[in-house]
Amino acid sequence: MNLATPESVRKLQRALYAKAKADPAYCFYTLYDKIYRKDVLQEAWSRCRANDGSSGVDGQSFEGIERKGVERWLEELAQELRTKTYRPQAVRRVYIPKADGKKRPNKRRTTVNKDCGKGTPQGAPISPLLANLYMRRFLLGWKQQGWEQRLQAYIVNYADDFVILCRRKAAEAQAQMAKMTEKLRLEVNQQKTRTCRVPEESFDFLGYTLGRCYRVKTGQAYIGTKPSKKRVLKFCESISQKTQRETCGRDTEEVIGELNLMLKGWANYFRLGSVSKAYESVDSHVRNRLRQWLGRKHKIKGRVENHFPDEYLYEKLGVIRLTHFHTNLPWAKAK
Repeated sequence: MNLATPESVRKLQRALYAKAKADPAYCFYTLYDKIYRKDVLQEAWSRCRANDGSSGVDGQSFEGIERKGVERWLEELAQELRTKTYRPQAVRRVYIPKADGKKRPNKRRTTVNKDCGKGTPQGAPISPLLANLYMRRFLLGWKQQGWEQRLQAYIVNYADDFVILCRRKAAEAQAQMAKMTEKLRLEVNQQKTRTCRVPEESFDFLGYTLGRCYRVKTGQAYIGTKPSKKRVLKFCESISQKTQRETCGRDTEEVIGELNLMLKGWANYFRLGSVSKAYESVDSHVRNRLRQWLGRKHKIKGRVENHFPDEYLYEKLGVIRLTHFHTNLPWAKAK
């Protein structure tokens, strides 16, 4: 759903952007009063309502607010923000499974982060903002203290994930990084921190594996990217969840529609570098899982491949085939 941003909000956004771009050293001191502006709150409500999300820990739903009256509710919220009497409720702690088998905490209402003076709720909007703020200090310090030029070491980052690229002096670069992050009171994940010599070795970054690749037609080696095995397996697991036995009572078109959205989103992110093998693996998994799902749904015994050939899946049901999805893009042709 596309929403038209009010002109007053767009004007505010443009003004802030222009000022920040023209004067990077400028510090904004009076942004809080912009938060409770009527047009800003109304725009925030419209966008949240369009997302049709569920209620938070306070239990308030969109429907409940609409029964009370959106205008009245926004006015009360603006008043609480204006007088600084608004108090968010404590977040609910749950354990979130991680790819390495560990779990992020927790499962209770807690103020442990406030009491300890550190940390933010996993997935909270403030988390990437704070990560970028602290990383900006680190990135600026890396350049201003001369480590980038002295070591020829360049940092590439996304939020709080980063790699340092250099041809030599990797140990010194890592040591200086550790000193700076310690001074900024940032903890570096030691399990994920290592020195990697490319192309003899490879490393994963933002879901991609970077290292030596080979062209299928010529066998020529090159340094490139491909979707990491971990991400391919994780995505295949999500496909399996979507097509598990308990979902056989659902409408076929509905399930196919949700699968296609998942496939589109995954392929739109993992579309750089050598993607063909990853696409083939995902396509194969989707075919196998769908055939099993359809077989259970229609109570078919024996080989389900004969009942649901590729033509039926792709042409009749309209399942997206990743190996054909980006066939005209140059990065999808590279193998």
